[in-house]
Parts: sequence; C-alpha cells; structure tokens
Amino acid sequence: VQLVESGGGLVQPGGSLRLSCAASGILFRFYNMAWYRQAPGKKRELVARITSEGDSNYLDSVKGRFAISRDNTNYTVSLQMNSLKVEDTAVYYCYAQIMQTEYWGQGTQVTVSS
Repeated sequence: VQLVESGGGLVQPGGSLRLSCAASGILFRFYNMAWYRQAPGKKRELVARITSEGDSNYLDSVKGRFAISRDNTNYTVSLQMNSLKVEDTAVYYCYAQIMQTEYWGQGTQVTVSS
C-alpha cells in the first residue's frame, strides 16, 4: 500500500496550493480519505475528510478556504488550499481508512511565508 503526496512548497500569504495524494494497493473507492497536518511542536490535526460516499468535513479554521475532492477512477485525493495563512504552515499527510485499517503517507511540507 502506498499513499504518495505531492504539491507542497513555499507560498506567500494569500496564495494557493493544491496537494494531491496518489493511492495504490487499496480498493480506493471504499476508503474514507483525509488530509492531516502537523506543525512544529503541535499535535497532528485533521484538516479535511471525505468519505467513500463523498461527504466532506473540515477543520473550522480552513472552512471556506480549503476544498477536498477525490477521483475514484484515478485513485487520488486532492486538497485545494486558497487564501493561505502563515498558520497553515505544516507537514500535510494523506490518510486512508476503512474500519480499523488505516494508512498514512509520508507527508509534504507546506510553508506559508513572505
């Protein structure tokens, strides 16, 4: 099983980034998918989640700025991040879950700085 994130980088405040996660080795359409993030010295937190049925929910601080989507044909989940803030700086992790089974990606760094 592999979850491979891409799309991280350095962006100025107010800018946008799109993260993508390519999954392999799982029956993707049955999995709930999510993006977590972890900033230095802080706990990992759930940013956005999309269920196997396409329902989504978000961390309050990113509502209206971030959007999660999934492509069951290409086995990818994406996170569109707009109006980025310095406090969005973190390592972002892709996550897949079904019942008690879960998988994590290696993470991609997002740095928001002027």
